[in-house]
Amino acid sequence: MLKIALMLALIGLAPASAPAAGQKAYRAVTVAQGFVHPWGMAFLPDGRMLVTERPGRLRIVTASGQISKPVSGLPEIAAIGQGGLLDVALHPDFKTNALIYFSFAEPGPGGQGTAVARARLEGLSLLDVTIIFRQQPKLSGGFHFGSRLVFARDGTLYISMGDRGRMGQAQNRRNHQGTIARVNDDGSIPGDNPFIDHPDALPEIYTYGNRNVQGMALNPWTGIVWAQEHGPKGGDEVNILKAGANYGWPVITYGIDYDGSIISDLTHKKNMEQPVLHWTPSIAPSGMAFYDGERFPQWRGDLFVGALKDRHLRRIDLDGDKVVGQEILLEELNARIRDVRAGPDGYLWVLTDAPRGRLIRIEPR
Repeated sequence: MLKIALMLALIGLAPASAPAAGQKAYRAVTVAQGFVHPWGMAFLPDGRMLVTERPGRLRIVTASGQISKPVSGLPEIAAIGQGGLLDVALHPDFKTNALIYFSFAEPGPGGQGTAVARARLEGLSLLDVTIIFRQQPKLSGGFHFGSRLVFARDGTLYISMGDRGRMGQAQNRRNHQGTIARVNDDGSIPGDNPFIDHPDALPEIYTYGNRNVQGMALNPWTGIVWAQEHGPKGGDEVNILKAGANYGWPVITYGIDYDGSIISDLTHKKNMEQPVLHWTPSIAPSGMAFYDGERFPQWRGDLFVGALKDRHLRRIDLDGDKVVGQEILLEELNARIRDVRAGPDGYLWVLTDAPRGRLIRIEPR
């Protein structure tokens, strides 16, 4: 049965568990709406949520769906193309230090680049705002900023970045294009980073050969960070992050360029990682979360990925690190799913990317 399920997962969809015929196992409840292209969210300990809007606004949303005025204190943000205010995360000790982290497209000499700031949240204000990481170099154009934030169990912060549309630089470890960085909570470099003493690599780099990672999640059972990235025309990937690993872009890929031309005729190469899962045609993945709650026991252990182009939420049924099935959810919304998170309340939460985006809670039916 496992072999059959794996084959079905490669050619289509193989749901591992299904509700009664004609009935979905869930309902989608809109909690708040009217966000302008929301991008990331984080759960505050008191039940409220932080939600970013790509044009450069941070909001606080109450459990009842009330949306605050924009939080003050954000630095200058370049809302250009795919750039703007992007992800947000809480410090692991937020309850005691009130620190939040957010990624954004930062303007500067040469253009824009992904940056990460740390600040103390007090009411509707950000205080002591400090830039702890800057992608180098800054480049013109509005493509491929990344940029998800994940704190690992050891307190280090993972920062995903795109290749900024310069695919050839993703194999160059002397810049940050097409990489995932790992830093301490103050932006300093962990002493066990894989390239800490490498003369031809920036010491904050953890992985490279990544195209545009817009989803990362910590596996709550193993403590390992997983990531997914946009392929070009096809070849979207889900990967397990390994220190110092090369994920191949653009030397190996399962996709082709948007004009139909061949980027590479290789899908495998020695010393380059293979994805756990890849999608062709592309679904345009963004946002990713493992589900470890109790409200959907049949989904416990599954991985969820938002799909922008295909306008759904993808459930990936896992047996350890192996994909044994997939299921399409929320297709009835016909909405670009920008982010998905497993909430502390046991529900799944998603953001829809639109001029009037929504915050949606997924509940059992």
